[in-house]
Amino acid sequence: MRPILVGAAALEFHHITPGDTVRLAVLAGPEASPVTVILEAWDPGGAQPPNTHPGAVETFVFLRGRGRAVCDGHEVAVAAGDTIVLPAGTVHHIHNEGEGRMYSLTLMCPDDGFADLVRRGPVAPTDDEDRAVLRALPA
Repeated sequence: MRPILVGAAALEFHHITPGDTVRLAVLAGPEASPVTVILEAWDPGGAQPPNTHPGAVETFVFLRGRGRAVCDGHEVAVAAGDTIVLPAGTVHHIHNEGEGRMYSLTLMCPDDGFADLVRRGPVAPTDDEDRAVLRALPA
């Protein structure tokens, strides 16, 4: 069986709803992996609305930027190099507090319909800075 390769050139971001300040790109969904892998990008000042995943654990590995995560009313600062695990059923959101974009690899297990939710959203712009994060090059 051949491996599934997703190169930086094929990166396609989506907003979950129009006007969102967070973009998400599915790198691996449930059709390929038991863990869904998303590249997530917050605009400066961006945040997703409070949300929950009743049956799924969501893990964020921050690649660039800094922000604040809120989980069931508990706040923690997050920055590049940090990992945060949000247990299933918690109400949470993350806000970008830095000057530039904030990026994370986001892992959802089980998928709980997350990849389909992202893919159904409107396509959002992708640029060289986004691709550089995956290539680990300075933007």
